[in-house]
Amino acid sequence: MLIWLFEEFLALDIALFGFITFRTIMAALTALVVSLAVGPVFIRYLTARKLGQPIREVGPSTHFDKAGTPTMGGALILISVLVSTVLWADVGNRYVWTVLFVTAAFGMIGFVDDYRKLRYNDSRGLSAPAKYTLQSLIALVAASFLYATADVPGATTLLVPFFKDVMLPLGPVFFIVLGYFVIVGSSNAVNLTDGLDGLAIVPAVMVAIGLGIFAYAAGNAIFADYLGFPFIPGAGEVAIICSALAGAGLGFLWFNTYPAQVFMGDVGALSVGAALGVIAIIVRQELVFFLMAGIFVLETVSVIMQVASYKLTGKRIFRMAPIHHHFELKGWPEPKVIVRFWIVAVMLVLVGLATLKVR
Repeated sequence: MLIWLFEEFLALDIALFGFITFRTIMAALTALVVSLAVGPVFIRYLTARKLGQPIREVGPSTHFDKAGTPTMGGALILISVLVSTVLWADVGNRYVWTVLFVTAAFGMIGFVDDYRKLRYNDSRGLSAPAKYTLQSLIALVAASFLYATADVPGATTLLVPFFKDVMLPLGPVFFIVLGYFVIVGSSNAVNLTDGLDGLAIVPAVMVAIGLGIFAYAAGNAIFADYLGFPFIPGAGEVAIICSALAGAGLGFLWFNTYPAQVFMGDVGALSVGAALGVIAIIVRQELVFFLMAGIFVLETVSVIMQVASYKLTGKRIFRMAPIHHHFELKGWPEPKVIVRFWIVAVMLVLVGLATLKVR
């Protein structure tokens, strides 16, 4: 947006704005500043309206003191990302609008879910069938659009990490089905992880940074050729959204760190997870994303295992699922669980980035 404003209205050609690296840095800083500036006002508004989080009675007893903490703080992330992206990204880029569409749409689902929890003082919120149906429709639309508008073969090719020459062309069915599961799965995985103060947002920031590096490489013909990736024209602009997500996430962490002043809520968790998923599809790194987002995968698998075990055998594998609650009930203080999960998340993202060269 800023490039267009300077060129069209001020007749200025600022070469610096043409560099994705510069705009990526500025997008992160802008999102961070917006988040830090708007955060206190937003939290006061939520507090004044008594929009406090209801706590599940079956949860750990240490969480009962958190009842009433303002929720829907994820809206702060959405505002920061939107402002920063519109300012610094190429608004004519279809990938940029695809990510913004998915992020905003999943954010609206999360908003309705959070609103129902607060309106009826019920932690269940929007019914699971309704939530899943809406998520599915949005994911299918996004995946179908990405396939229909793909202008190079590499944009629909599945890259296999660690193998330089293993690239699997995907037809419409496989591409759309894979995209659907990545977007919906990522969204719900982040939502499941968002159970402790700051637990979900730091891994999300780290994964966003990792995906941003992949986006920049995929959108640069020289780097893509050097690294053995298919060149995807326009994908580099997605790095700006990744940096905006990282900046907004860090700004949100300022208020969400233990003890949290505000919770992310579904409006943030669902939208951030969906954004990461659709970005992974655009840069053709679904399998690496599965690795880098290992914390989210672990949380999801722990729930699946717990439910399956209880239904089949009547016994639970973990003291409580998702698995972060298991460690809480084992006696780990909440900050210890959070920081250790952060450390694992950093390690997994670094392993994912290593696939850039280990091929």
